[in-house]
Amino acid sequence: MRVDGLIFDKDGTLFDFDATWNQYTVSVISYFAQGRAAQMATIANVLGFDLSAMAYHPTSPVIAGTNRLVAELLASVVTTHDADEVERYLTQTAAQVKSVPAVPLAPYLRGLKNQGLKLAVMTNDSEFGAKSHLNDAGVSEYFEAIIGADSGYGAKPDADPLHAIAGLLSLDPAQLVMVGDSTHDLLAGKRAGMRTIGVLTGVADSTELSPYADFIFDDIGGVTDWLKTVNT
Repeated sequence: MRVDGLIFDKDGTLFDFDATWNQYTVSVISYFAQGRAAQMATIANVLGFDLSAMAYHPTSPVIAGTNRLVAELLASVVTTHDADEVERYLTQTAAQVKSVPAVPLAPYLRGLKNQGLKLAVMTNDSEFGAKSHLNDAGVSEYFEAIIGADSGYGAKPDADPLHAIAGLLSLDPAQLVMVGDSTHDLLAGKRAGMRTIGVLTGVADSTELSPYADFIFDDIGGVTDWLKTVNT
């Protein structure tokens, strides 16, 4: 069956994960630790973040987690803020982060649209954060739907948000491909009855993604050539 639409994850897929989020994470840890080295180590540990390498461990729960999950993790080791306060802080500050595109996004997405494809974003970030980052990158106009874990459809790895997008795009799930950098992305796609493509601009490597990916590319640029083999 031909591909008529693509659903992209955001962080680690449209945007390079490490280049976008590692420095921000250090600032978050520093903020909640209030400069105390021991507390910084405690927070980094619960987030699965290596302060010396300034990078996430591949098994970090943050990588594919929702803002609420991260807030609860932080609140479990921070006594000065509850989870609601932490979540508000993360939503507000993360939306201001300058995301680093995995490829030049505007020409890439324009090329996909010129092929008649419908495009959407489903992220476990907040909808507010997703729209802020895509607006900042100047590419929100290319997407028919942009939803987050707080949009009312659920979060990955559940299939519900992907089924919701299929409905919004008026496409059968089999006509859609889920493109992502984490097992959560790809497992959600499989559960939704979609083909799946893994990309290596996140933290996971090909060994981790391969059980759930129909194809794996270095970045989303590889999707363009693949589509030529499917839709011709």
